[in-house]
Amino acid sequence: MRVLVLYCHPNPESYGAALHGAVVRSLTARGHVVDDCDLYAEGFDPVLSRQERLGYHDLARNTDPVAGHVRRLRAAEALVLVFPVWNFGFPALLKGYCDRVFLPGVSFGLVDGRTQGMLSNIRRIGVVTTYGATWMRATLMGNPPRKFCTRSLRAITGFRASVTYRAHYDMNRATPATRSAFLTQVEAEFAGW
Repeated sequence: MRVLVLYCHPNPESYGAALHGAVVRSLTARGHVVDDCDLYAEGFDPVLSRQERLGYHDLARNTDPVAGHVRRLRAAEALVLVFPVWNFGFPALLKGYCDRVFLPGVSFGLVDGRTQGMLSNIRRIGVVTTYGATWMRATLMGNPPRKFCTRSLRAITGFRASVTYRAHYDMNRATPATRSAFLTQVEAEFAGW
């Protein structure tokens, strides 16, 4: 299976980087073809420009500024996101990726004024993330990242993809033991893909 891994963390020595490494190693060892997209390392520009927004619904040209990323997304059979939750949301760079790459004609189409998911090539979605907050606090805040990943991402696949969501909550009080245990769970999850 061809897997696009979207990784978003600015520190290559972070726990997030260790999780990213575990995901890529496990998928590769399983025999999958991994397209490893490190948004920081690749210098992805998250800013949706005025011109891009004006041409947002121009299906003939709206992908031009991000054509390479659109090709990678369309070539994938699975999508894995690895990122930290900051302020109960995505890091700005990952949010910008979604704004600029999940375009009309790419991730969704409009049919009679209603949206339809167009990424039917994606059969599986995986998410690996960390929260500073506890599960309870994230839940009380509505847990927007989880909802986006388990609902919106699934919708743009036409509800064809299964979703795996793995989160280490309460990182503010994490210990070496909890981090190690979660890393082991992540390795086992993706080794089974």
